[in-house]
Amino acid sequence: MPLPMQILAIIYVLASLTFIAGLKMLAHPKTARRGNLIAATGMTLAILGTIFLFRYVEDGTWHSLRHLEWIFLALAVGTAIGWFLAMRVPMTAMPQMVSFFNGMGGACAALISIMELEHVPPAPGEYPYLTLGVAGILLSTLIGSVSFSGSIIAYGKLEGWISGKSIRLPAHQTINLLLLLGILGYGVWLMLQPAHITQWAWGMLALSLLYGVLFVLPIGGADMPVVISLLNSFTGTAAGIAGFAYNNMAMIIGGILVGSAGTLLTILMCRAMNRSLWNVIIGAFSGGAATDEGEKTVRTVSPEDAAIMLAYAQKVMFIPGYGLAVAQAQHTLHELEKLLRDRGVEVKYAIHPVAGRMPGHMNVLLAEADVPYDLLLELEQANNEFPSCDVAVVIGANDVVNPLAETDPSSPIAGMPILQVYKAQKVIVIKRSLSPGYAGIDNPLFYRENTYMLFDDARKALEKIVKAVQEV
Repeated sequence: MPLPMQILAIIYVLASLTFIAGLKMLAHPKTARRGNLIAATGMTLAILGTIFLFRYVEDGTWHSLRHLEWIFLALAVGTAIGWFLAMRVPMTAMPQMVSFFNGMGGACAALISIMELEHVPPAPGEYPYLTLGVAGILLSTLIGSVSFSGSIIAYGKLEGWISGKSIRLPAHQTINLLLLLGILGYGVWLMLQPAHITQWAWGMLALSLLYGVLFVLPIGGADMPVVISLLNSFTGTAAGIAGFAYNNMAMIIGGILVGSAGTLLTILMCRAMNRSLWNVIIGAFSGGAATDEGEKTVRTVSPEDAAIMLAYAQKVMFIPGYGLAVAQAQHTLHELEKLLRDRGVEVKYAIHPVAGRMPGHMNVLLAEADVPYDLLLELEQANNEFPSCDVAVVIGANDVVNPLAETDPSSPIAGMPILQVYKAQKVIVIKRSLSPGYAGIDNPLFYRENTYMLFDDARKALEKIVKAVQEV
């Protein structure tokens, strides 16, 4: 092995260490940004090392990479587009950006795998492509394609281009399962071919893209955080397998880390949503339909009255949701929290694991406003404290506080653990209207005797409450 390749192997080890360190630091908001920069630095080092140090054998001699001008042009264009999108995206659209970028990763893994098939030397024997290498390439094509098309559909749902409700074909689960089995069978058939299989592999890519679309279409909006997490694990897995295809250590380790972390997060999300991972794979998520239960009594409250309730409470819990992100009201909420704490009120935040549109959405939002991390309570902790809470303030959340999950077995969210805000002495819900949440179902919490609705934009409502608290 030439010296540049030996140096490159060391660089890959160093880059892998930065991936591990960065992932570890992402576990806490205080170190997450630094961890992301460390991992990005390692990836940059691995990319540059590959460009300048990688050597391959051709006609018995070692060669450097050629056409570097095209490589750097692609890097420059990709960097410019990524930087532009990342700098312009509002916090409310962060889930869409995550889905889009994740889809691009899956597409890269799939296309790299297809291209790598052209360079796989046939093995001796009757079935020259019946090898672990070809199996890995085809598997990466399958997983990467599903990740790409599924992520694009998820992006469309989150962006509102596609209905957030469940879109199903007749016998959708059966079709999905048969299609997946057909794709796997097609892959086995490819490996048993005696001649070149590259041209036929594009058929597998097309079928996999179709499966990705059918996989995400039936998934309702309330289940979208689980889907984003699962598709992220798909992309990591595809990248890791692609790394095996051409023996790239950095890509193998990076893919394994992303795939395993995404899988673990998916399992945690499934538990939080009370869903089965198998149902995720075959696309058996539930969609929602709005319900009409006739006339209901709604109690409203003014910002001034809400301020009095909060200012003279002993314990207050804030429950943030997607409406908080839409209104960009996290800084105003933090200001209100500080005002109440200065008055001696105990203030905490109840965070549902799937609040918002992606895992950790509310944590990121509150971290941006410098909300102390120790004030954030997970679902079980928060539910234990709601009975002793004087006022629970729901800001833009809906499905994650909907009692139907506990009381109606026919509800699309039946069985999903919720934040039991109804156990608080008083509940203030800040919301624009009584419209249903992303799951598309009504929320009986709004009509309970201890619930008061404050109909307004979250930021405007909180600003009025802050002003009123200052005058109390």
